[in-house]
Amino acid sequence: MVRDAATTPVIPGFFPDPSVCRVGEDYYLVNSSFEYAPGIPIWHSRDLRTWTQLGNVLTRDSQFPAGVSAASRGIYAPTIRHRDGTFFVVGTNVERGGEQFVVTATDPAGPWSDPIVFPGLGGIDPDLAWDDDGTCFLTYCALDEALRPEGGSLPVIAQARVDLDRGILLENPRVIWQGSGLAHPEGPHLYRRGPWWYLLTAEGGTERGHAVCVARSRAIDGPFEAAPANPIFSRRSTGLPVQNTGHADLVERPDGSWAMVYLGVRPRGFTPGFHVVGRETFLARIAWIDDWPVVHTDDVLRDRADTAFIDDFSSAQLHPRWVSPRGALPGPHPDGGLALGPHEIAVRVRDLRWRFEARVDASAAVSLRVRLDEQHWYEISLEAGAVEVRARIGPLEASAGSGPAPGDVVTLVVEAVDATHDGPDDLRFGLIDADGERWIAALDGRYVSTEVAGGFTGRVLGLRARGSTPARVVSVRYLPLGED
Repeated sequence: MVRDAATTPVIPGFFPDPSVCRVGEDYYLVNSSFEYAPGIPIWHSRDLRTWTQLGNVLTRDSQFPAGVSAASRGIYAPTIRHRDGTFFVVGTNVERGGEQFVVTATDPAGPWSDPIVFPGLGGIDPDLAWDDDGTCFLTYCALDEALRPEGGSLPVIAQARVDLDRGILLENPRVIWQGSGLAHPEGPHLYRRGPWWYLLTAEGGTERGHAVCVARSRAIDGPFEAAPANPIFSRRSTGLPVQNTGHADLVERPDGSWAMVYLGVRPRGFTPGFHVVGRETFLARIAWIDDWPVVHTDDVLRDRADTAFIDDFSSAQLHPRWVSPRGALPGPHPDGGLALGPHEIAVRVRDLRWRFEARVDASAAVSLRVRLDEQHWYEISLEAGAVEVRARIGPLEASAGSGPAPGDVVTLVVEAVDATHDGPDDLRFGLIDADGERWIAALDGRYVSTEVAGGFTGRVLGLRARGSTPARVVSVRYLPLGED
């Protein structure tokens, strides 16, 4: 089936703030990961359309400790670049006062170095670029009020020369652009094309007003002139099915043409429209007119991303799709499968309609949770031969139904299906046991959406033991249901 790139993510699910680079015929892309560890998923592609996750950049406590970040905190907006055989990822850990850090690797699959930290650059969304003589410039969204113009209330785009070998600043940061006039100028990226340096930014906030803007200069440090057509890309105030489009990055293909990756969301349901799988990665092509980039979203995608998987945990190393918001990832169970501990292990939801099954020992005390954050979740729990469905919305928590769970092995099931009222979907919970498949409860999906909970993340499917005794998970299966 032919699909429209304007409505179909190339990396679906909670994979926001994409940044991309090319090395020869290969493309590499990273995303924000916030509180989840391992941090910063990294992807590989040969065509910008089909992506395979290579792993995660931040895999050790010395890079990013697991379980220390609150919801929608942690790691923000990394940028990936390549130079002279080395890959560089620069990002922000907001738990460290918004300090910018850089990690490096010669193989994008890792291992990646411990962070080089640049204190005194308080802000988010850093970028790296090198001028003609090899000097490295770190450009970022500065949140320091001292850098704002007198009376200014918005962030600004700031820049400083850095020495990556010694891990030091070569100068104090200075403002290079205040944006085009929209709210929240952020997400800067710099590119050299011909005689021009281009500064790409996100503006308008990452909600419905999100937009892509651009400026250019003859020098990497400005002064920059804004494009006459800013914003060059936005879906604000339209009825299009993908909204919040912005936070883009450009890349030149081997044939000299250019492309853009950007984030967007797919809201569903009655006003204000609820997006639940997070901010996703989309693809567009770039044309150059009068030495300005023009965005086109009319490319076609021959296939949707393949999101289905079965995991029996037979490998000694977990697939990189598995992350945790609260602690270290678990290891194998002595009887096979996975030995769950009290810390949640999770995978991102990838589709608008889906089914997830977890096959567990009936003697286990275990929960399967649809999580947006610690205050907004639904779960089905197995304990002492019975299951119960519970919901938490803000400070309120309640039971939504329960039932028996006989047999030696129980499969816990949750599905996202069409909404019965005005929400984006219904989430129905049940089980498969010796008596067959039974549904226990169905809940309105709007209460585990970003529009209700706030924040920057999307739904994940989490598993955890309910007590101090490890719980054995035999296998899990994830399936998309129908066409998104």
